[in-house]
Amino acid sequence: MARQAFKSFAKPAVPLLAIVELLKPITWFAPMWAFACGIISSGVAVSDRLVEVTLGVLLAGPLVCGTSQAVNDWFDRHVDAINEPHRPIPSGRLPGDLGLTIAMAWTALSAVVALSLGWWIFVAALIGLALAWAYSAPPLRLKLNGWYGNLAVAGCYEGLPWFTGAAIMVGALPDWSTILIALLYSVGAHGIMTLNDFKAVHGDRQMGVRSLPVQLGVKSAARLACIVMAAPQLVVCMLLWSWGLTTHAAIVLALLIIQLFLMRRFLRQPKDLAPWYNATGTLLYVLGMLAAAFGLAQLTGTA
Repeated sequence: MARQAFKSFAKPAVPLLAIVELLKPITWFAPMWAFACGIISSGVAVSDRLVEVTLGVLLAGPLVCGTSQAVNDWFDRHVDAINEPHRPIPSGRLPGDLGLTIAMAWTALSAVVALSLGWWIFVAALIGLALAWAYSAPPLRLKLNGWYGNLAVAGCYEGLPWFTGAAIMVGALPDWSTILIALLYSVGAHGIMTLNDFKAVHGDRQMGVRSLPVQLGVKSAARLACIVMAAPQLVVCMLLWSWGLTTHAAIVLALLIIQLFLMRRFLRQPKDLAPWYNATGTLLYVLGMLAAAFGLAQLTGTA
């Protein structure tokens, strides 16, 4: 009896590992990287706002991004029960409405943390949280259409975290040049989101998910993804050059040229090579983000 009582006490009522799995830490990297670019682009030393930066990192990754993952898994639980029954909700490791409860609690916690960091951060977080729910939850379910769904994810993963990082550092609305660059990289990220859709074309077609490969065909969607990724980077290059940041413009342009060579190979077999290009081309894309952020730091630091 004593041993059974001890085991019952030692075993947590809520499986923490299942909660962590629900929040998918591997997905936090992209918004946290964009958040870091926002910090760098401000030109303000991290040591000046260390507490705020720490809270911002938590907000961008575990909180807002984690919320989006929890919301998505809850509203996809019936599909996951067929395709991925090992996930925390369909497997029963998060029983009842616990998955929905976590999604709602994480939404509220995200809003509270964002409010503590300032008005502009709060507004950005609310937009991100609204998009997270709209992406997965009925009646909107933006994920069912590649045009809207990919745009929502791109904004949440790139533009809003970048804006948040810069706003935290300056304690106000970031400079217009920072907002413009963040917006351009958000547009480009729409193409990255399309790359993720090539792996599930057959399943999406069966489930009625109108991803861009389903709507346009694999080859046309691949060409569109490449154009959408490349065009904003070219505009970034021109802007950096016009602002006198020639070295940073040259770095972004060089990274873009390498991507164009990789795109040529990707377009020959888009469905098979999408994971390869996602690993190689996307890496160059985010390195370009970093180069642009360092350029903006010089620009905003002298403004």
